[in-house]
Amino acid sequence: MNPIKKSFSFGSKQVHLETGRIARQADASVMVTIDEICVLVTVVASKKAKKSQDFFPLSVHYQERAYAAGKIPGGFIKREGRISEKETLTSRLIDRPVRPLFPKDFMNEVQIICSVLSSDKKNDPDIAAMIGVSAALSLSGIPFQGPLAAARVGFNEEEGYLLNPSYEQLASSTLDMVVAGTKDAIMMVESEASELSEDKMLGAVLFAKQEYQCVIDTIHSLVEICGRTDWKLESSVDQSALTETIMTTYSQKISEAYQVPEKAKRNDLLQTWRDEAVKTISSEDCLESDILKIFSALEKKIVRNYILDHKKRIDGRDLETVRPISIDVDVLPATHGSALFTRGETQALAVVTLGSTRDAQQVDSLEGEKREPFMLHYNFPPYSVGECGRLGPPGRREIGHGRLARRGIQAVLPSEKAFPYTIRVVSEITESNGSSSMASVCGSSLALMDAGVPLKAPVAGIAMGLIKEADRFSVLTDILGDEDHLGDMDFKVAGTEKGITALQMDIKIAGITEEIMEHALLQANKARLHILQQMNQVLSETRHQVSKHAPRTLSIQINPEKIRDVIGKGGAMIRSICEETGATVDIEDTGIVKIYANSQDACAAAENKVMEITSEIEIGTIYTGQVVRLADFGAFVSILPGQDGLVHISQIADDRVNSVEDYLSVGQTIQVIVIDVDMKGRIKLSMKPSLLEKV
Repeated sequence: MNPIKKSFSFGSKQVHLETGRIARQADASVMVTIDEICVLVTVVASKKAKKSQDFFPLSVHYQERAYAAGKIPGGFIKREGRISEKETLTSRLIDRPVRPLFPKDFMNEVQIICSVLSSDKKNDPDIAAMIGVSAALSLSGIPFQGPLAAARVGFNEEEGYLLNPSYEQLASSTLDMVVAGTKDAIMMVESEASELSEDKMLGAVLFAKQEYQCVIDTIHSLVEICGRTDWKLESSVDQSALTETIMTTYSQKISEAYQVPEKAKRNDLLQTWRDEAVKTISSEDCLESDILKIFSALEKKIVRNYILDHKKRIDGRDLETVRPISIDVDVLPATHGSALFTRGETQALAVVTLGSTRDAQQVDSLEGEKREPFMLHYNFPPYSVGECGRLGPPGRREIGHGRLARRGIQAVLPSEKAFPYTIRVVSEITESNGSSSMASVCGSSLALMDAGVPLKAPVAGIAMGLIKEADRFSVLTDILGDEDHLGDMDFKVAGTEKGITALQMDIKIAGITEEIMEHALLQANKARLHILQQMNQVLSETRHQVSKHAPRTLSIQINPEKIRDVIGKGGAMIRSICEETGATVDIEDTGIVKIYANSQDACAAAENKVMEITSEIEIGTIYTGQVVRLADFGAFVSILPGQDGLVHISQIADDRVNSVEDYLSVGQTIQVIVIDVDMKGRIKLSMKPSLLEKV
């Protein structure tokens, strides 16, 4: 065993790469260490592709082990189970920039596993994992057009751009962006921001590209030291004759099919020509998969050249026009807020539910437990594209699209103090032909405003595409599904009139230039403002009150020392408040009491109960109380919940009293005045008429 190590400075951090000590039977393995973070990355690939394989079977698995943070998994089964949303999102984050860097004709199965073995709980391990993936792929000999590098960027006005900020730094940052790319080109951007300008977002991308060059240089150096044996790929079969036949017969037919604007009719016509080609051309020497592959490549070539030559789209639009928009709000009568957003053949039904703070999502992660009072879930049923399909738990795509839409909305939400509800939005994609995630942003913004959630500003989203051949390129606004499939870029931007709240970019080619990114951002800004204008014509501001179906809420501040009085012994007091009023009462350690109920009257009743318990007893104040116990020396009277005082026998009447029972009985309601509260908090009461009449 002869491990090889390489170290370098990455901003303020020291990064250590090690190979040759752990997981030596994998095609390549790299341990990445940054401070107390350790991520083991392994790469294994099949030596041969499956027969008739028509897609690249790459799988990326990012997994966090509980022991990495010194924790034992919760629940009945004390081991890691179903992967978390964070693991799913990080797996997608790694997959997206890596996938385009493999040759198009490479169809061997590749499996990448990133295991977080140690965590400092202060920094996200995702950047370490991405560096490890790039290093392992570069060492493996698999045909990978890397190396790749990644960096996280934060931003604040005082310090400017921050390289790989910690969780603590991100808490005060107006930007959380991950950028990945090769030495010369950007491959992927994923970010959320607090209404930052296009210039600041572009500056963050260029800052990351400049800073991560040291990662690429170090990986090159590691490969030189370790050596690398490149895989011998099977030479492809000459299919020029078959290609010529299909082009001669079907070029014109494909061109005409792509002039049909309706998706369903266009797809039916194209399928007719595909079926015909398979039926007339296939033979023992000419497989159906080969015919369909060439047919698909011809489709791509025709559509791309038409857009570049004529600046016209599949559906007849120019490059910058947004499809027709239709908007309806308050479409579901019994929900707390709803909106139906339709853009062309893409449609999202967004529905809002408001709940109490106890409805917040509890997240148990490596850095610790936390609450998420805002959730946005995205569903993509198969009927949305006119197909039969699997129904089940959300897949990686649904989780990723939901998180992107959530990032777009997050920056404009009110604080919990200003709006003490847990908020859940569900976006049901009922039709899809391009950028359903951005339709979810628009629909969610409208539904939240319909629900009475006081957003700082409305948010809209738009998806941009790219067609690039050599030095020619066209940026497409509001891409269709086919344009996404046949194009080179999926560039999604969400934001308000003031600035960007989320940006995601995926590239299918070996990166794009600064010029293209700047062009896409400016074109997206124009489209976003157009969509916001359309949205504002339907609903320009948040409704002044929440739906009649939503729970009512109010917050009050009590003395933290009184919390246990409100809770009572074994929770008896707070349970009685809830049972008597029908409200839900949540108490924070700071003394903030949040009350939820189906009516304002129930909220007020619960508030009165809490205030009675926590009110400070004032000397000279008259209270109406109930006798709870008699003694020879007097009577104990409950004047507020949990607060009893003593009426001494000498304070029952102006005349001499021989027996307490002559005047009082248990359960009797009487008026008393507070005459003293001693140092121990004991309350002294009087019911003498002479004292009561003076007040």
